[in-house]
Amino acid sequence: MLRVTLRGVRAHAVRFLLSILAVALGVAFVAGTFSLRTMMSSTFNGIVEASAPADAYVRGATEVAGGDGGFGVGEARNPVPVELADEVAGVDGVSLALPDVSGTVVLVGADGTAVQSTQAPSFGLAFYEDDPSLSLVSGEMPSGPDEVALETATLESSGLALGDATNLVIGGEVRQVTVVGSVDAGGPMAGATIVMLDPAVAQAAFAPQGTVSTISVYADQGVSEQALVDAITAALPQLDNGAEASAVSGTDLREAVQSDIAEMLGFITTFLLIFAVIALFVGAFIIANTFAMSVRQRVREFALLRAVGASPAQVFTVVVGQAALVGLVGSGLGVLGGLGLVELLRVVLSGMGMDLASDIPLSTTTVVGCLVLGTIVSAVAAAFPARTAALVAPVEAMRGDITVHERSLRMRGVLGTAVLVAGAASVVAAALKHESATADALLGVGATLVLVGVLVASPTLARTAMRFLAAPFVALLKPIGRLARGNVIRNPRRTANTAGALTIGMALVGAVSVIAASASASVASVVESSTNADLILRSATFVIPKGAVEDVRELPEVGKVVEIAFTSAGVSPSSGVAPTPQDAGGVISLEQGVLGSTLLVDVSAGSTDDLADDTALLNTDFAGEDWAVGDTMIVTTAVGTRELRVAGLFESQVLGSAVVVTPSVLDALAPGEAQMIDTVALDAAPGVSQTDLRAAVTAAVAPYVVVSVQDRDEFVDQMADQVDQLLVILYALLGLSLIIAVLGIVNTLALSVIERTREIGLLRAVGLGRMQLAGTVTVESVLTALFGTVVGLVVGVGLASVLPTVYSDEGLDQLVVPWGGLGTMVVLAVVVGIVAALWPAIRAARMRALDAIASE
Repeated sequence: MLRVTLRGVRAHAVRFLLSILAVALGVAFVAGTFSLRTMMSSTFNGIVEASAPADAYVRGATEVAGGDGGFGVGEARNPVPVELADEVAGVDGVSLALPDVSGTVVLVGADGTAVQSTQAPSFGLAFYEDDPSLSLVSGEMPSGPDEVALETATLESSGLALGDATNLVIGGEVRQVTVVGSVDAGGPMAGATIVMLDPAVAQAAFAPQGTVSTISVYADQGVSEQALVDAITAALPQLDNGAEASAVSGTDLREAVQSDIAEMLGFITTFLLIFAVIALFVGAFIIANTFAMSVRQRVREFALLRAVGASPAQVFTVVVGQAALVGLVGSGLGVLGGLGLVELLRVVLSGMGMDLASDIPLSTTTVVGCLVLGTIVSAVAAAFPARTAALVAPVEAMRGDITVHERSLRMRGVLGTAVLVAGAASVVAAALKHESATADALLGVGATLVLVGVLVASPTLARTAMRFLAAPFVALLKPIGRLARGNVIRNPRRTANTAGALTIGMALVGAVSVIAASASASVASVVESSTNADLILRSATFVIPKGAVEDVRELPEVGKVVEIAFTSAGVSPSSGVAPTPQDAGGVISLEQGVLGSTLLVDVSAGSTDDLADDTALLNTDFAGEDWAVGDTMIVTTAVGTRELRVAGLFESQVLGSAVVVTPSVLDALAPGEAQMIDTVALDAAPGVSQTDLRAAVTAAVAPYVVVSVQDRDEFVDQMADQVDQLLVILYALLGLSLIIAVLGIVNTLALSVIERTREIGLLRAVGLGRMQLAGTVTVESVLTALFGTVVGLVVGVGLASVLPTVYSDEGLDQLVVPWGGLGTMVVLAVVVGIVAALWPAIRAARMRALDAIASE
């Protein structure tokens, strides 16, 4: 039977071509996802290796929540004194010990704008002459506050050259500096902007308290990492500043950081794989439909197989084997396509300044997994058509006209309706019990059942729906409108199966459209009602230089200035309980009286006016509801711990932190670079117009390059745009499922033309013109696309409309249905139908009437 299987695929290669392409697209997404994850992991692992090359590190002995772990990921510990490096350098086996001093900077490029690459950080490093991890490529080392050296990729992206003068925002002030050197950091930095500074300058700016997160230690030649760590650990208790420090090997530190990165990349992988599964699921509809139509057209072939002795199981195996072969070939092409997608993405990111690893990794596990996945999906999708083929009676081979007897759709309609009703009931229950812990599960199960129910019942629905959808075509396009309507109604199973792939894609698009519009409206509503400030200052780097705030504060046009400074810290999970390293939360500082005046919040208990140096205000949206006025909140950072009495409780989605303290408390807990100003709210001085205020503030912050000045409406729009930017990614990913759905329509129409060859010949013989025949096929395609689109949008919009009720407490409290966008989708469906019909319509029109009539 293997020979029969292979000959069947070869004989009907054209029929299976688009199925192979559908599998290839889905598998390409899977292969690309795994390859992208591996490439990103390799890139970031390389960054870790280059950023932490030392043999050992000295760090704080106490692990804390919040603070700076030194590498942005990994555990955070209390800081160690800079002077400890000199003492560690004297330990036996130590060749060199250097304090790791770094902090945020903004570099102005040759074009006068900030040097930025995507969301990569921009930071300054102390450049030590004897640092083995950095090598001077050209020029000289920076000396003094007016000189810098740039990492090679940063120098290239900035457009600057050695000897050029530019501005650098460091420590909150703008300095004019000269680029004196180019430095190799030991590997690609994924677009990070890296500026090398004189060690004294870096320490004054980034370690004003005289402490750093880590000290890099290099071993003497012949000393192993473990021996070095043991020697340092034994010596630390005897050193003046070593009592609160500990040592860790470079390998252990790098592995811990790389493990954290792998965990974060795991989320990205899961996110992308969801869409890959959707693509394969949509592709399975095409495969099932292709083989169902192929079985209809090859009934005599299967009957002859049965007549010459093939058993039902063998016929079943032939069809499933052909599907598996289609899946295997498609998967192989998909693996190659996935590599192409990742390479394209790497080139695009490189053009944006984010360099990833140059080699695209392709593991044996990924290749084998993709081949197996595509093959299994194809085989399973063809199982039902294969069963139909296996049940063909041998006597069918003797008939002149082959008729495929199909069961009534009544039972399928009843079953689909029952599943649909059950799903709708579950969704309604989730809306009514939105505060219960089971609401999410009810909503998820209900949405799945609704979609499955619609797909099961769609053949029954197609007969009725098509009469309404076809009415304009029947009235305006005679006789092709009536012919097209008859063709799509005559075989509702085929119509529903063809439209099923598009139904799934459009259901997702419709749901995302409603979520996007509702989320944007909800964010806009929350932000608009959260402040009455005249102007808002924000930063492209998410950190506003302190110098910019001071310059604005001194303007005569400015009245009230509200700084929102932020740090990450350990916060009590409940009253009086000391936080563990896992109890991290945000802490912001505000002056007394700001909440309720410039910043508007909903106070649920206590008073925001009671904020003082020994009290705190809690945002229950982030701290949780299990708090009361008078409870004790313990806040821990790398610098120290404070116990604060809870003076008030409030709710705010805009102030995205759990705890509010006074500026003096935050200064004590997070001095210098440990805290960041991410937003500043401004009010005009009495008698100053909005126009004059904006002009003065814009001029004051211009030297800081990254600071933007916004009025309240612009601030609201920016916050809403962040939601839209995220959803653009979702639309792009969902576009893959729509492309596959279009392939399904093309495939079905092409097979339909083959199936109706004699019918087409007769129509041509009785006077139907070529253009009329092509028009009939095109209208069929448009009707099928409209049916899938309309049903999908109704399902998606209906399910998404429940979300504002279920998630109102999380801030999604506005329901907005973007009717204009949905209307565009319907128009797009017509375009899709026309495009999908081009090849089948041309093929049908080119048929010779007599040859078509004579065909078997």
